[in-house]
Amino acid sequence: PSIIAETLPFPFVPVTCTVPRPCWGSATRCSSERIEARFMGGLAEAPGSRSMSTNDSRNLMACRAFMRAIVGSVCNAGPAVPDTPHRFGPRFERAIALIDEANAPDPVTIEVDGRTVPKELTHARMLTAWVERLLPEPGEAVLLAARAHHIRRWESPRDSFPAGRRGYLRWRRDLQLRHAAHARALLEEAGYDEDTIARVERLIRKETPKRDPEGQAFEDGLTLVFLETQLHDFALQTDPETMAGVIQKTWRKISPEARELALASDLAPEDRALIERALA
Repeated sequence: PSIIAETLPFPFVPVTCTVPRPCWGSATRCSSERIEARFMGGLAEAPGSRSMSTNDSRNLMACRAFMRAIVGSVCNAGPAVPDTPHRFGPRFERAIALIDEANAPDPVTIEVDGRTVPKELTHARMLTAWVERLLPEPGEAVLLAARAHHIRRWESPRDSFPAGRRGYLRWRRDLQLRHAAHARALLEEAGYDEDTIARVERLIRKETPKRDPEGQAFEDGLTLVFLETQLHDFALQTDPETMAGVIQKTWRKISPEARELALASDLAPEDRALIERALA
């Protein structure tokens, strides 16, 4: 709202979007209608408010459209891509729609801020949002990879592979290959070229060089989504010593910026204490 206020040709009192958790990277749904009502209320509360001219009304409508794009892309649990045309064009929008459609039937659900939502659909949208925040200008391939990174993961459950670490590693590798292949099929359907598809596959399979900025942002985003949605339950099922080792190993893989974002996120007190003990 403060950004929008600078563009308005009439007085406005900035209002704050108050939600249970940070908007960035979370699947929190901020009602665009509710925020718009508060936005309009800011006009009425502003000192020196006056009747708007026809030109003022046109400017207001443009500002409201801008506000809705911000709300939709940052706060909503809907697609991270706003309703307005994306800078990568209709082919990108088509690919995102195909990936979301593939993830929508997920029978596995999670609860985010009191709402039950499909797990992989939600995780994909959250990862997309984190990548968009972590990179100043994320490329088309990394956004597609973020959206498709766990596509239809429920079709290969953990118990379909042997127990133990060796079985776990086999399962993880099989998932990466499976997700990359599924992403390829959808991207080919959307009309993508071989170079872009191959780049998406490498990101999903985690085969990019260590100093690749997009590969690092991809890894950072995965960790931030894990902290937001899975850390608490995972810690309840894991002994403290093992959990500390998992956190330490994860911390070494993510960037300094991701570490700051993780510590600044709205973690439960016990989860924050768990991280601090592991890193002490």
